[in-house]
Amino acid sequence: MPTQLVRRSAGFALWLVGDGLEVSGRVNAMRQLIGFDTETTGVDVTLDRIVTAAVVRRAADGTTQTQTWLINPGVAIPERATAIHGITTERAQTEGMPPDQALEEVARALTEFLITQAPVLAFNAAFDLRLVEAELARHGLPPLSQRLGRDVAPVVDPLVLDRALVHFRKGKRRLDDLMAAYGVPSSDNLHDALEDVHQAIAVFDAIEAKYERISQMDAMALHKWQTLGHRKWAESFNRWLVGRGEVGDVDLAWP
Repeated sequence: MPTQLVRRSAGFALWLVGDGLEVSGRVNAMRQLIGFDTETTGVDVTLDRIVTAAVVRRAADGTTQTQTWLINPGVAIPERATAIHGITTERAQTEGMPPDQALEEVARALTEFLITQAPVLAFNAAFDLRLVEAELARHGLPPLSQRLGRDVAPVVDPLVLDRALVHFRKGKRRLDDLMAAYGVPSSDNLHDALEDVHQAIAVFDAIEAKYERISQMDAMALHKWQTLGHRKWAESFNRWLVGRGEVGDVDLAWP
């Protein structure tokens, strides 16, 4: 069942989402956010380590502040990872911050926004946020969920949004693919954490401009909408995998 706007009054909107779930939110409240990205030693959220991280804090008036971290992950950076983000083991060991210090700063930056219910925006957010939680646990630091006293929310993910809004898209849905799809100018510096944050925010802004229902949900309402959207996509993708004789093991939970 498609999402339908069923009532709007006094600056609020009420949306009917799938199976009769109602999600309400203040109209046009999505402006302040913190964009986040990491570059890593690999793609296993339980075993791999963060090498670089970046945040872009966007205030309600549109002004931004950026912060980046180069981290010594404490393990060798595989050549295949270096080929993607350009950080070598030697550079990380020489110039990188101790991981516990950097991770504490990252966690504080994210918590500072989340605690006010301003969203964290990340492309493929489940990967970055689960990796952060695993890294915090590895170094004996409180996880984001403990710092918040609740689930990590609200989160905004342009990848999840696009999957929910455009069910059939030819080709892949990498960041550069969605940049092209939404008219965001191409960049030669993707896989730099800070650049990826800027481009993910640009894709989200383009999505919000194109789809009125997105712009009219506040951060928590949009978080719930994405949770449902991801589940529907994952269930469909798992069925497709099983139909090909493969294991349908895509996680239904998000983020």
